[in-house]
Amino acid sequence: MTSSGTVGLVIPGPAHRIGVEPYFVELVEGMEEVLHPLGFGVLVLVAPDLETELSTYRRWRADDDVRAVVVVDLVQDDVRPAELAALGLPHVLAAHLDSPWACTSEIADDSARLEGAVEFLTALGHRRIGHVSGPDHLVHTQERRSALAAIARRSGLHVETVEADYTAAAGARAVVDLLGLPHRPSAVVFDNDVMAVAALDVVLAQGISVPDDVSLLSVDDSPLCEVSVPALTAMSLDVHHRGERLGQAVLSVLAGGTAGQPPSPASQVVVRSTTGPAPVA
Repeated sequence: MTSSGTVGLVIPGPAHRIGVEPYFVELVEGMEEVLHPLGFGVLVLVAPDLETELSTYRRWRADDDVRAVVVVDLVQDDVRPAELAALGLPHVLAAHLDSPWACTSEIADDSARLEGAVEFLTALGHRRIGHVSGPDHLVHTQERRSALAAIARRSGLHVETVEADYTAAAGARAVVDLLGLPHRPSAVVFDNDVMAVAALDVVLAQGISVPDDVSLLSVDDSPLCEVSVPALTAMSLDVHHRGERLGQAVLSVLAGGTAGQPPSPASQVVVRSTTGPAPVA
């Protein structure tokens, strides 16, 4: 295994994404904690589109600047793994996939965390639940939606999903749409913290009581959830630890092994102030 070098991470989407999502900051810090002591640096770039990302990989390979790549936000029929394999660039897929390059523990608990959130709300008497998802083309979004559909069938829940894009503006629009339904949900689950916090501000501005009129819960916990007013209930998520696991997966791949890592600890509901019993009809 190369004893030092650079590990590349390309974040798909607009340039401001890394600045507003605590997730990626914590993820990189976790990777660095594992990689820096062994002489590896982490290079983070933001790519607005697929071609820019693929061009980045080709440049890294041609310049021999990067020893390995971590790929995030996997989509169905993703072309990036095949491109990286063709380039001969070692890589780790931060996804729950059947692949030796997939660090399955990194997001393998996505379905379990959404199920845990819905089961918690169901125990509080909620039967109509809104779901603000991430982009539907992402693998982990599809896993979450499939899990939600299964638990809805099993428990006889009515679930309404609105697709969004993880941004604050999209979260605000989505909650307005959900609460404008003729039979609005009594609880709303958000796929990330940024959307949940933005939605909370909008709901309160409309004079809707949280949690007396509607409960809000984020599937991703973060400091944003802790400092919001009121503080947001969320599913526990140690993003720093995820980054450490990705760093360990990179080292394993560079040593000729697979990217697989042991299962992550089960996520728990972190109960704060935005969830309560379903309102009486």
